[in-house]
Order: sequence, then C-alpha cells, then structure tokens
Amino acid sequence: MKLHLVPARTGVEWVRLGLRTFWRQPLAFISLFFLFMALISIAAQLPLIGSIVAPVFLPFMTLGLMVATSVAQDSETPKPVAPAMFVAAVGAMRGRWRPMMVLGIISAIYFVAAVGVSALIDGGQLARAYLLDETVTPEIMAGSDFQTARLLVMCLNLPLSLAMWHAPALVHWHGVAPAKSLFFSLVALFRNFTAYAMFGLSWFGVFMIAGIALGLLATVLVAVGAMAVGDSASMLGGALMIGCALTLAAMSLSSTWFTFRDSFDPD
Repeated sequence: MKLHLVPARTGVEWVRLGLRTFWRQPLAFISLFFLFMALISIAAQLPLIGSIVAPVFLPFMTLGLMVATSVAQDSETPKPVAPAMFVAAVGAMRGRWRPMMVLGIISAIYFVAAVGVSALIDGGQLARAYLLDETVTPEIMAGSDFQTARLLVMCLNLPLSLAMWHAPALVHWHGVAPAKSLFFSLVALFRNFTAYAMFGLSWFGVFMIAGIALGLLATVLVAVGAMAVGDSASMLGGALMIGCALTLAAMSLSSTWFTFRDSFDPD
C-alpha cells in the first residue's frame, strides 16, 4: 500500500461519483444510515456511560457505509443489490470487529479528553452536560463561556474526525493496525489537501442548494398550513427538513469510499 496523490479536480469527481452511486440504491443507503444512527442514538441514551459508548460505534458506521458503497458501485446491472450491500456491511464489521473496537475506544477516549479540556473555560458545565447527563438551563447555554467551550470541543474533535476518515477502511482493506491507520489517514488528507478542499466545497454547494430548495418548500407548506389545515402542514414541513438533512448526510457518506479508493494505491 502506498499513498496516491491526486489533482484538485478529483474532489469534485468524488462528489459526482457519490451522488451517482447513492441514487442507484437510495433506499438501501438511507436505511443503512438510519440504522447506524438509531444504534448510536440508543447507545447515547444509556445512563452515565451513553456519551462515552456512542463514539465507539462511529468507526463501524463509517466502514459499513463504505463497504456498501463499494458493492453498489461495482454493480453495473439494474437488478437490486440492496441485500448484498447489507450482507457485505455486516460481514465487514464482523470480520474486523476487534480493530474497529480499538478505533472506537480511541475515539471515545479522545472525545472525553476534549470535553474535559473544556472545563478550563466554563468550569465543567459542558462536561457535566455531555458526560453526566446534567440538565443545563437556557441561561447557561446562552452564556459566552458555555458557547466558547462548545466551540473548543468542536475544534479539538476536528483532528480526530480527519484521523478517522480513512482509518476504518485501511484496517479493513489493507489490514493496517488501528494506530497506524489513524496516522496514514491524516497523511493522506494533508498530502491531497487541495482535492479534499474541493471535495468539501463541492458538498457545501450541494447542501446550500438543497437547503434553499427545502427552505422554499417548507415556506410553502407553512403558508398552506396557516390557510387550510392549521399546524399539520407546519409539522410536515419540519419533518421534511429533518428527513432531508439526514438523507443529505447519508448521501455525503456514500462518497467517502471513493476518497479512500483514489488516495491509496493497493499495489
């Protein structure tokens, strides 16, 4: 395995391939994404340990969607491939569950450490809310210290997100050790920075266009609801916005496998 350097325009191509592959099997991708999100949400609701356990499942979700994408992309026939996508995703997670668990534990430890650092700013209010399920009043949430602590946690988690970008795929397809996979993932993103920058900008453009379209649709539904059926149309508009946001998230994750495929040379 060696790193493959790609031109900046490849980032746009990754987005195009992700969109095309997603629309081959949209229901399968959405179902997989919702299934993983449901598992993570259930884990997050566990008393006291939920916020620590939930990050453990993130590498499994990344790997499952990347494997599903590889199956959908390889299938050029119009026959349904959704069952094969589910089987491949489950098989990949079962076959590499130990190193995936190591990646998940690393993610959880890093998250707890990042939240702990935020206590230096707000006195531990954010940490108690995230880690101990302590109720935070609206006044505290609106405070500058709390908002600064949240921003700090987001910034501290960015390196982890970059390190986890390719780590599950490197473990699964190339048998790289978990710690090394995190390092190689960071190297790939920085060496191909322009391509990944174009990738991010392209998806930002897709989200912006979709957001404008959904905003217009929600406005129309709210207006119709105010004139005809009360709050039902407003509720429908809100549900539509949430559903489309989750669909866009699943759509963006369907392009992650292409970034891995083109960034690492299997030879």
